[in-house]
Amino acid sequence: MLTENILLLVLTAVVLVALIGAQTVLAIYHDRAVTAAGPTMTLEALIASIDQKRNALSDIENDLAERRKALANIADVQADYDATKRQLDDLKTEWLQQDERRAEVRTVREEIEEKINEKLAVESDLATGRADLDAVQERLAAAERLFATNDEMKREHAALEARLGELRSEAARLSEAQERVQYLEATASELARAVAQDEGRLEVATRELAVAREALAAEQQAVATVRAELTQAAARTAASEERAMAIESEIGKLDERRSSLMAQLARLEDNIGEAVGSGSGGEDDDDRIKELIALPPVLEHMKIWPERAGENEDEAITRVKRRLSENGLQYPDRTVMAFHTAMKTNETTQMAVLAGISGTGKSQLPRQYAAAMGIGFLQVPVQPRWDSPQDLMGFYNYIEKRFRPTDMARALYQLDTINNTKSEFQDRMMMVLLDEMNLARIEYYFSDFLSRLESRPSSDRTGERSLRKDAEIELEIPMPRGKNPPRIFPGYNLLFAGTMNEDESTQSLSDKVVDRANVIRFSAPKRIHTSTQSGRSPEPEALSAKRWRSWVRSVSNAEGDAAVTSRIERMVEVMTDFRRPFGHRLGRAIMAYVSNYPGRGGDVRIPLADQIEMRLLPKLRGLEVDANDFAFGKLKSFVSDDLQDDALAQAIEASIQTARDGAGQFVWNGVSR
Repeated sequence: MLTENILLLVLTAVVLVALIGAQTVLAIYHDRAVTAAGPTMTLEALIASIDQKRNALSDIENDLAERRKALANIADVQADYDATKRQLDDLKTEWLQQDERRAEVRTVREEIEEKINEKLAVESDLATGRADLDAVQERLAAAERLFATNDEMKREHAALEARLGELRSEAARLSEAQERVQYLEATASELARAVAQDEGRLEVATRELAVAREALAAEQQAVATVRAELTQAAARTAASEERAMAIESEIGKLDERRSSLMAQLARLEDNIGEAVGSGSGGEDDDDRIKELIALPPVLEHMKIWPERAGENEDEAITRVKRRLSENGLQYPDRTVMAFHTAMKTNETTQMAVLAGISGTGKSQLPRQYAAAMGIGFLQVPVQPRWDSPQDLMGFYNYIEKRFRPTDMARALYQLDTINNTKSEFQDRMMMVLLDEMNLARIEYYFSDFLSRLESRPSSDRTGERSLRKDAEIELEIPMPRGKNPPRIFPGYNLLFAGTMNEDESTQSLSDKVVDRANVIRFSAPKRIHTSTQSGRSPEPEALSAKRWRSWVRSVSNAEGDAAVTSRIERMVEVMTDFRRPFGHRLGRAIMAYVSNYPGRGGDVRIPLADQIEMRLLPKLRGLEVDANDFAFGKLKSFVSDDLQDDALAQAIEASIQTARDGAGQFVWNGVSR
């Protein structure tokens, strides 16, 4: 019995040891699994692992109960004992080896506890943050309510401000109305007094009217008598006018007869002179042109000028600007440069015309320019009675048998170094200014001369007589048989300019003149300058014609420039839209202006804008602006967008608006710069 009890105890111990070993093995496996999972296992994973261990322990307990039942079988128990003892020995050995694992398990458990503590801290912080968030959301909602209230108050404030403005305006109107009422009351009082006075004067006037009517009746009778006398006088006057017209007609016929007789007499005298001998004939020839070969005053002064030292074009322009300033004259630099360029292009454009209202300095600019440059200056005042080229050049007096030249004819004769080989002005320049050239019809006195200028050959071929003959001016001087009248060639050492006022007493420029001239228009000044002459200008020094020609550049400089040709083609297109097309002559003149514009640095926009102002806009005179609205729009767009000349575009718009406010016809008024 004791042996059985001992055996039972041993078996029980073995079973317990087996259970402990199994539990240890399970713990080791679990620790390995935990170690493999890493110390970062979450709390939920640890709880699940503990539940698994509990389930395993329950299974072991069930197994132990079954083993207890099996104790009845000693043999089986003995066998199990031996096997279990061996396992126990193995497990002890393995248990001793698992100390390090257990240490790791303890470390993991400590880390788990730390993570749990951290989780609790985070949950605490989260709860605090949620509370703060709720507080912030409450404050935000309150702020939104405040913003909404603020916006509403702003709207109310704006409404109040508007209402306050209306009330102030109403108060001002009421104040004005009150003042008006007071003024009207005072005026009513004055009117009442005036009415009383007028009533008194009316009574007096009524009485005076009765007297005047009586006097009027007497005067009417006298007027009837006078009218009868006037009728008789008018009849006598008509008869006298008829007799006067007949007498004038007879005088005209007698004048023509006298001219014919004088011409016959001159021819007879020439024939007599030829018959007597050649010596006396030579003296007559000299007498006929004696006044023509005399020096005019302008050349008398020019003859003593010293020759200017060599200089470049920019220095000469600077000297011109300085002289203008010294004489109290203020012109935009753009105007000075435009006039200088117009003078340089006298091969393709025969003259420059300075147009505008009186008193804008049109005559002073060419005068001071010529003096500063060292160019002779001859001013020719145009008279309203001029109607033929003789008024410009002179005429032959058949009674005196002499040619009576003008100063212009004498100056041109002296500057003609081709026909007048004895000229003392071989290398000199001169400017001729036709002052107020539109007082008379330009076509009557200047058209032929302008055609001569246009017919001149190029400057390098003036020596060829066959090319030069159409440009030469033949003076109307009767010469002996076998001799030709004197001829004058207006060469490129002559510069021509003209001024024209625009008022009711003047004539407008014809298309022929506009096509052959650069028209520089002087608009009314924006403000009046009161500057005076600041010093004595130096005496002029003569400019060499050779040096002047060195400043002139060929048209070919612009013909190969695509920036120039493309824009000129666009100008042709715009003018075609206006039904004012232009041809090769004007196109070549525009290119010459662009080529000779100084200091442009490759920028062609300024000289092209100048040519629109000077050559194209004057051709649009008289056009209906409403009928050409599209073309004017293209022109303004080209000037402002492509040429970037806003001042010119605004001036075009101002001229269009002036036309619309008036008769509807375009008149170019110029641009103020």
